[in-house]
Amino acid sequence: MGLQRSSEPFHRVYSAPEPPSPDRRPRLLKLLAVVAALAVAGAVVFLVMPGQGQGHAGRDNAAIRPPGDSPSQRFVEALPEPCGTVSKDTVDQAVPKAAQRQSANSTLTTCTYSSAGSEHRWLRVEARLYSPGVTDTPVEDAESYYDTQWAQAHDTPFIRTISLARHRGMGDEAYRWFKADEGRPAVLGQVTARIRNAVFTVSYSERAPGAGERDDREGACLDRATAAARDVLDALNDF
Repeated sequence: MGLQRSSEPFHRVYSAPEPPSPDRRPRLLKLLAVVAALAVAGAVVFLVMPGQGQGHAGRDNAAIRPPGDSPSQRFVEALPEPCGTVSKDTVDQAVPKAAQRQSANSTLTTCTYSSAGSEHRWLRVEARLYSPGVTDTPVEDAESYYDTQWAQAHDTPFIRTISLARHRGMGDEAYRWFKADEGRPAVLGQVTARIRNAVFTVSYSERAPGAGERDDREGACLDRATAAARDVLDALNDF
């Protein structure tokens, strides 16, 4: 025989779950707040970030953009004619009735304007090119040559430096140098500048017999050299 079911009704006793203890409630509320904040932040990031396809497209476009799209990436491709960079007016003001001589190859050009008058003035333009077809680092090579010239200007025998300073507003970098050749005697104003992968130097010289007179000619000599240098810079910008 099996067990007999009791005839009395069975009543299940129900008891509600105990609420969390008071010391656990603040921690639980903090945890819920953190979870909610993380969920909101994740949604914002998802909305703001571009799609995966857009991100790859942006990188691909930057990689294939040609250097010519950015002015800072353009190179000077060739040097102008040696005596074709300084305007006639600039030459006439510096060296009236000048005779000229020039020399050139693909990476170096020189042009000298001179007069045999009592002041014995002359203006010389030298341009040097570091071609991207010859070197893999044309701009870096031009920077190195410019730095060498700047360093050598601080240590030149038989030349008295009256002023030597960097000059802003002329290409990528430039300096102006005013010096006296005690042996001739003469003074010389010089501007050396770099524009991307090219470096040029413009020198203007005239006689100055007296020591005091040499110092007084600084402004005029540097102005003439700077005027010619601006013509050279404009010409190189077209190449």
